[in-house]
Amino acid sequence: MIPAHPQSQTDPLANPVLPQHAPLVAATRGDAVESIHYGSAVLLDAQGETIVAVGEPQAAYYPRSALKPLFAVGMLRAGLQLTDEQLALASASHSGAPIHQQVASSTLAAANLDETALRNSTDLPYGVAERSDYLAQGGTATQLAQNCSGKHAALAALSELKGWDTANYLQDENLLQLLADTVEELTGEKISGVSTDGCGTPVYLISLIGLARGFARLATAEAGTPEARVAAAMSSYPELVAGEGRDVTALMRAIPGAVAKDGFEGIQAVALPDGTALAVKIADGGDRARMPITVKLLAKHLGDTAGAALAELASSPALGGGAPVGVLAAL
Repeated sequence: MIPAHPQSQTDPLANPVLPQHAPLVAATRGDAVESIHYGSAVLLDAQGETIVAVGEPQAAYYPRSALKPLFAVGMLRAGLQLTDEQLALASASHSGAPIHQQVASSTLAAANLDETALRNSTDLPYGVAERSDYLAQGGTATQLAQNCSGKHAALAALSELKGWDTANYLQDENLLQLLADTVEELTGEKISGVSTDGCGTPVYLISLIGLARGFARLATAEAGTPEARVAAAMSSYPELVAGEGRDVTALMRAIPGAVAKDGFEGIQAVALPDGTALAVKIADGGDRARMPITVKLLAKHLGDTAGAALAELASSPALGGGAPVGVLAAL
């Protein structure tokens, strides 16, 4: 049994183990490189062989919310019935728009539950525009508005279906073992550590190679399987996996059939319908470097066909006095 929420017995900063990251993305201003983001990344072909490896992709990292699609596979395998919209939201870090909260509520209602069953942290909507609109209407921080409510609604619904401890699903050994077993099976490697994610669910240490492998399993699965259902739901409803104006949603719209999910602290995973897959970790945890290196890796495989569709995600300008004076782009 993998412990659900272990307390660290040592200080990880006392003798830190630091991955051998490499420079991935740079920000320029004028004629100078102003900032550099280091990280690690891997691109696998359809057979799981490495096409590109940068930094230390074999090291273990917390994928954070990029684990959600794998968790969703486990819940379907256990018998949970979800619509495609509910399944996309179970895999999401959503922006908190009304549609996101409505779909999460529908997942709960189908199990004869309501928002009081949720055990995730409370928050305002994650999306900037969504948060502004929500506050203008008098909204307050709730569990339903928090970006992980789709996953938690599904976890609560599964617990109710199976007769597990719905009121304490984050501590229920049946559910926690299901999640851990699913991650290990899909990634093809043993979990090397476990902690607690921001929303309260366990988060597991796995390599970027394992994360990419897990996403490839979703994209290439036989039709009708839980893996294929998760992939189809995400690619069919990209606006539910993130939200309008979000880069993950834009990427899936740009590449039909792609499955993409980000995670806090600079994580990105993508799989294409042919089984090509990648995973990225930005060393400093910053969000802005995640997509430029992702697009560069995808372009190595897709070539010119990806150019126009992904151009807006590949780089962003550095402004000076309102005019472009530099760029943020992959090295």
